[in-house]
Amino acid sequence: MTPGGGGGGPMKDCEYSQISTHSSSSPMESPHKKKKTASRRKWEVFPGRNKFFCNGRIMMARQTGVFYLTLLLILVTSGLFFAFDCPYLSDQITPAIPAVGAVLFFFVMGTLLRTSFSDPGVLPRATPDEAADLERQIGNTEDIANGSNSGGYRPPPRTKEVVINGQTVKLKYCFTCKIFRPPRASHCSLCDNCVERFDHHCPWVGNCVGKRNYRFFYMFILSLSFLTVFIFAFVITHVIHRSQKTGFLSALKDSPASVLEAVVCFFSVWSIVGLSGFHTYLISSNQTTNEDIKGSWSSKRGKENYNPYSYSNIFTNCCSALCGPLSPSLIDRRGFIQPDTPQPAAPSNGITMYGATQSQSNMVGTIP
Repeated sequence: MTPGGGGGGPMKDCEYSQISTHSSSSPMESPHKKKKTASRRKWEVFPGRNKFFCNGRIMMARQTGVFYLTLLLILVTSGLFFAFDCPYLSDQITPAIPAVGAVLFFFVMGTLLRTSFSDPGVLPRATPDEAADLERQIGNTEDIANGSNSGGYRPPPRTKEVVINGQTVKLKYCFTCKIFRPPRASHCSLCDNCVERFDHHCPWVGNCVGKRNYRFFYMFILSLSFLTVFIFAFVITHVIHRSQKTGFLSALKDSPASVLEAVVCFFSVWSIVGLSGFHTYLISSNQTTNEDIKGSWSSKRGKENYNPYSYSNIFTNCCSALCGPLSPSLIDRRGFIQPDTPQPAAPSNGITMYGATQSQSNMVGTIP
């Protein structure tokens, strides 16, 4: 049929179709602009205080100055070792020394970058719909009656309790992310994110250490301990070997870089080895740094207070922390923003529950 209702022919149908298509688009909503809006990624509007690189593939904390210092120390110390010590050691002792050093160096760099550039286990914030839904469930009639919902009012801390292996664990409510944090999660004040199995925020790697990158962090500090001891031991070997031929002072003059390497390694090895030993203890007991500092499972809190996450076996605890499946990221930082998708709510007095994803909803289902 034709739009005029008369006996129009095919030419009028064609003209109507062309006019309709042309008039449906305006200068304010051109197809080019619509495409640009649809292609915007979630990392561009991420609510936390993080920096993203490579179109969202790399995620780091905002404060990365100490991380660059870590890179500089490792690169300079290792570079001097390979440039000034390894040629002599390879020629006078064995070519295996630079080969082993290279393997350790690349493993250290790989685990460092993997720790620094990955999502540590950030939990997605609640959307306004989720916050409003829980507010309807809980209700705030008492707050309204008391007039306590005035501007600047901050509700008292809210908790829920779950039972894990016979131990009662409290889930705390996060006023920033508007979720009830799952067990072992905590909010990082520097990155402004709730992180699953939060261990600590490490400025040396420029990122939080949590569920998704803890194993890489541990392998980094452990391999860095071996690399530091390795370089220090063979720098001393180099100096002693030279001093036997030309004297100690002549050996130092012939290889001044060795002195710098020995000083850096000497003052670094104690803290690095100590940190590796501390995290080895945490892994063997299936604890986090956050739990150990707070004394969450200390016997001083009572005889019935015990770690419900421990398997009561050192080997099983280590396998659980280092060899278990790596959980997927929950924030989908490289996903595209849909025009009708609600964004995470800004901090307010509202309440929400831990239910931004299906896996989170299943966890909340266990809350009494």
